[in-house]
Amino acid sequence: MKTLTATLGLLALSCAPALAQMDHGMDHSNMPMSDEQMEDAVHANAVVNSIGEGMANVTHDPIPEIGWPAMTMDLPLLDSAEMMGDISAGDQVTIMLVKGADGMYAIGAMMPN
Repeated sequence: MKTLTATLGLLALSCAPALAQMDHGMDHSNMPMSDEQMEDAVHANAVVNSIGEGMANVTHDPIPEIGWPAMTMDLPLLDSAEMMGDISAGDQVTIMLVKGADGMYAIGAMMPN
């Protein structure tokens, strides 16, 4: 039994990096971001509470890659943010967060789930 538990633990740890980089269905090929920004980008499931000019208020799931718990917060939208489809308050979406030179995250893309 201990061997099975240890094996399952090792399997889970070995899969974590692959799951963290899983494709979320977003096509990033045309996004005007540096390779470094794309490499540091993270994805999360969220609900849009409000969205306006340059800002979105979202309630997102935990984002373990950057140590964020689930929370509701205002996030800036990049000027070049790619909005994939019509998105409005109440929609469940996948967001791509991009880390800026100032170390802060902003929404680089948003896609309805």
